[in-house]
Amino acid sequence: MYRLGIDVGGTNTDAIILDEEHQVVSFVKRHTSLDVGSGIEAALSAVLDDSGIDPKQINAVMLGTTQITNAVVERKKIAKVGVLRLAYPATLSIKPFTYWPQDLVEKLGGLYAVVPGGYEYDGQILSELDEEAVKKQLAEWQGQVESVAVIGAFSSLKTDQEARVAALVHEAYGNEFPVTQSAEIGSIGLIQRENASILNAGLFKVIATTITGFKQALADKGVDNADLYLTQNDGTLMTAEFAQRFPILTIGSGPTNSIRGAAYLAGKDDAIVVDIGGTTTDLGVLKNGFPRESAIAVEVGGVSTNFRMPDILSIGLGGGSIVRVQPDGSVTVGPDSVGYEITEKALCFGGDTLTATDIAVRMGLADVGDKTKVSGVSQEVAEAGLAEIKHMIEVAIDKMKTSADDIEVILVGGGAIIAPDHLAGVAKVIAPEKGGVANAIGASISQISGTVDRIYPYTKIDREEALKQAEVEAGEHAKTAGALPDTLSVVEREEIPLAYDPNQSTRVKIKVVGELA
Repeated sequence: MYRLGIDVGGTNTDAIILDEEHQVVSFVKRHTSLDVGSGIEAALSAVLDDSGIDPKQINAVMLGTTQITNAVVERKKIAKVGVLRLAYPATLSIKPFTYWPQDLVEKLGGLYAVVPGGYEYDGQILSELDEEAVKKQLAEWQGQVESVAVIGAFSSLKTDQEARVAALVHEAYGNEFPVTQSAEIGSIGLIQRENASILNAGLFKVIATTITGFKQALADKGVDNADLYLTQNDGTLMTAEFAQRFPILTIGSGPTNSIRGAAYLAGKDDAIVVDIGGTTTDLGVLKNGFPRESAIAVEVGGVSTNFRMPDILSIGLGGGSIVRVQPDGSVTVGPDSVGYEITEKALCFGGDTLTATDIAVRMGLADVGDKTKVSGVSQEVAEAGLAEIKHMIEVAIDKMKTSADDIEVILVGGGAIIAPDHLAGVAKVIAPEKGGVANAIGASISQISGTVDRIYPYTKIDREEALKQAEVEAGEHAKTAGALPDTLSVVEREEIPLAYDPNQSTRVKIKVVGELA
């Protein structure tokens, strides 16, 4: 039996097939198309033809896609959302959709209501849930909304009010109506958690279309015995059904696929991963084999959110970055790029645009295209261009480091050929043989995860009992996402006490991973 991994990037779509021992059977790289779908189909056809295996022997397919991210950025196919905040009257000073881009609010419909409900930071009732107010609001929204987001004050402490409102929504609109409960999306912090929940609720149509289209493409190629998984932004997988409930968790999954793939190829659990594509370079930190999470609020499409996201630094440097000689003689690289048109526009491929790849070919770092076509690039320009590329990568690495010590760097991505072998502040540069498709490999070898982020008052619940409760809940999330129960293990446990709280309230975060069921 085999695994098929496909990762859709901004420039290239990569496909790879692994055997039962996680050994690479075949891999291909194709340009990402404007409609995304045809690029996926081209990569899928090529990798199946190249491998020569029976498509019915593929029993698991993993997809890493940028389509959810693109939907937010481009404001396309977004559903109308009704926002129910359970926190009246305490939170009226900052209403839902505050500081949102107006065009995104219009796409989502801008409908919201603040009703009595919610909890205090110590678990006491802020206000009793007013079910009649909820029912009245749902009746007013009938036919105007396509999904509902429910956000309770401190619902990460107690989830019962959000669950009850979700039940009322299903009573009013039907059991299949999409409902997002904020406690399942973000952590503490009402506004950012609300923002993430609204975005999640607005993306259900995009993820449904993506999954349906991908399943059809697989069926057309005879891959009809496989379970479908999507990659999450923490470097793990989730079933297609789970992804339809939490589409927002796919945002940021591209860089994490590369980080996980780099860890597998290099055999390292701790390092900085530098993933150079055609347009951008993404840097992430490997910590115990998984991507380091961002500790700050992350903006998605101009909206501040607090759901889990990888700590990624992106710079405008890639294989297709345009190189220019300035009037003062200096050389700049990027941030604009020829992107997926590199094989038509770069000098080494017969084009008329000087790119970072041309500099690498001219300096003997890469052997692609026709070397003679870059002979007109002067040695001074080539050296200055390479020095700028080196400087950009070194500065980015320095920003990701947490100490002054030299650290190992794993270099992956289709554009890795532009990077020099030696970098300041780096103990060793590791360039795996199949690093060009590290993202697809990362998607293919990933595990299933479940995460819980809760607040527990240790004066009211024993610490060991709270930790065990959170671990069990995280395990249930992992099983729901598709993990085998007997393979579950805790890979991350974090406790952060809330200052000056007499109840010793502590934020507990636990992550559990398991193998594919």
